[in-house]
Amino acid sequence: MLNFETRTGPDFGAAAPTYPAQGVPEWYRDAKLGFFVHWGLYSVPAWAVQHGEGVNIPAEDAYAWHQYAEWYGNTVRIAGSPTWERHQQVYGPGTSYEDLADLWDASAFDADAFVGELVGAGAKYVIPTTKHHEGFCLWNTATTGFNSVARGPKRDLIGEFHDATRRAGAKFGVYYSGALDWHVSDFPPIESDTDLFRFRRHDEHFSRYSAAQLDELVERFSPDVLWNDIEWPDGGKGGDEYAVAALLNRYFDAVPEGVVNDRWGVPYHGFLTREYRHIPDILDQPWESTRGLGYSFGFNQAEDDRHSLSGDALIRMLVDVVSKNGNLLINVGPAADGSIPALQLAAMRAMGAWLGENGDAVYGTRPWIRFGEPLAPVRYTASSAGVHVHAIDPSIGEVPLPTELAGRDARWADGSVAETTPLSNGVTSLIIPEKLRGSAVAVATVA
Repeated sequence: MLNFETRTGPDFGAAAPTYPAQGVPEWYRDAKLGFFVHWGLYSVPAWAVQHGEGVNIPAEDAYAWHQYAEWYGNTVRIAGSPTWERHQQVYGPGTSYEDLADLWDASAFDADAFVGELVGAGAKYVIPTTKHHEGFCLWNTATTGFNSVARGPKRDLIGEFHDATRRAGAKFGVYYSGALDWHVSDFPPIESDTDLFRFRRHDEHFSRYSAAQLDELVERFSPDVLWNDIEWPDGGKGGDEYAVAALLNRYFDAVPEGVVNDRWGVPYHGFLTREYRHIPDILDQPWESTRGLGYSFGFNQAEDDRHSLSGDALIRMLVDVVSKNGNLLINVGPAADGSIPALQLAAMRAMGAWLGENGDAVYGTRPWIRFGEPLAPVRYTASSAGVHVHAIDPSIGEVPLPTELAGRDARWADGSVAETTPLSNGVTSLIIPEKLRGSAVAVATVA
């Protein structure tokens, strides 16, 4: 998978603009868990080819057999692709992707109930997609009639998300597709990573269009997180008022404690972004792991429990990411009507229940001197309360305690004393109580 965060350009040399100096605020580092919400026209067909164990797709076919349902607007234009074939069967020849705007019925969407599920699952921040690569805007924008107020739902969905998130006491962010907008472009479909950068607009008109939309989002919603995707048009990276540097300076003037990601294609970033990637060790810089519960961000009705994270797997992923100085931005992909599919909801609720008991070992923590031990199913986090030892396979009954923690008081989340026993090599073993051996992760705090 292409890493968008590694590309910058063009190089303006001595004429390079001045970027903000803001780093990553402490609230973001403390939050640890956010929720993406990918919802758009792609939620109407809600389909992509199944990926997963045993599926081998040649690299040259990766875009025609794209795993992301939110890329439906691109894959449907690749003649002969599985998405193209299914679109003919379901919607008939002559039905364009953009025609789906008038088929989108979001009548089941209750923003407070929806956000309540995210916060109940442990989310400290919520980031819905305001405009994905398809170009359909989910707020009441003055820049285009291709939006959710004028068509389809006939509702300002981002406004509803924003208000519900603020009422729930969580931070609110916005996702925006900066450099890709298929609605205002006439390029062929993207069929390779090279095409991803070749088939997009860099002209001043589009740069101004994107800037106007982003300015609207900042002015209306004062988002705590500004999450840009797949860079910014190169025509908007200079010293102009509609360019990235000016946009970010205006953003931080409006939201001094805001934060941005690293997908702008310029020599400035906030937190690092890692998408569907395993990070093997602690990163020095604050970073964010992001992925869907399944193999897609947008809802893919072709997936089942074989393709989606269970609650236990989701909890273990959260602990692994946090132990390495990261936040987890996990995605929920609603159905077109605005409901959360049952499979996703089950995993979310399991994580929320676990965090209700063990959240002190996650929220507000920082990495310890190492994230875990070689060959041992354990992760560490640290806070003012001590070192939190996360046994990520409690069924084995015990985990070794490092020599740095030997002889110190250890307690489980319920306050009960954690028993230990010495091993022959001088290492102390932490005995996991029977009542915790069926949990996803058992946590003891060593003071």
